[in-house]
Amino acid sequence: MVFMGDSMRAAKLAKDHQLDDVGLHLNFSEEFTDVSCPEALKEHHRRIVRFLRRNKYAQLLYNPLLRQAFACSYRAQIEEFSRLFDKLPSHVDGHHHMHLCANFLLSKRMPAGTRVRRNFSFWPGEKSWLNRAYRYLVDRWLARRYRLADYFFDLIQCIEGKKLDRVAALAKSSNVELMTHPTISAEKAFLMSDEFQVILQHLEIGGYALV
Repeated sequence: MVFMGDSMRAAKLAKDHQLDDVGLHLNFSEEFTDVSCPEALKEHHRRIVRFLRRNKYAQLLYNPLLRQAFACSYRAQIEEFSRLFDKLPSHVDGHHHMHLCANFLLSKRMPAGTRVRRNFSFWPGEKSWLNRAYRYLVDRWLARRYRLADYFFDLIQCIEGKKLDRVAALAKSSNVELMTHPTISAEKAFLMSDEFQVILQHLEIGGYALV
């Protein structure tokens, strides 16, 4: 994330450790906290945040009054990432997955060919048919313009649902993204466990450069 209180330190750590595969965690749902962020940009961004946080269905709706605000916020975040990291992001995903909101997707602001995070993947029966149909249509639309992993899962859900073996099996023949949050103690413990290391031994590990 950029324009946040710790963004500059995060960028320095990434460069110090020569991390090449670093993406932009596009933010449309949290106010910018960096004190150096221009006030005009903050105001554009506040309008987006207020709209998207109004209710859980707001992201499905296109608000023509926010077209300029989304364009300004996206452009500023890309430019700030480039300034901090001296390069463009390897891929784009979104805080609370709001990079998939209707306003941003329909704007087509991201250049064609950009590596983008898809919707969560689910097994049959895990979500309603309407939910799965909507995600399927969005992913098909994304795939026509952008580059996506074949599947996308959340580690903690895989652990709790005892389905990591099935995800690992998919990863032997497909590009699978596994989202992790090491600040969650259960995830950190699993990531450092022998069980996880055994799973990784049988898989090709990489980042969005493989997509």
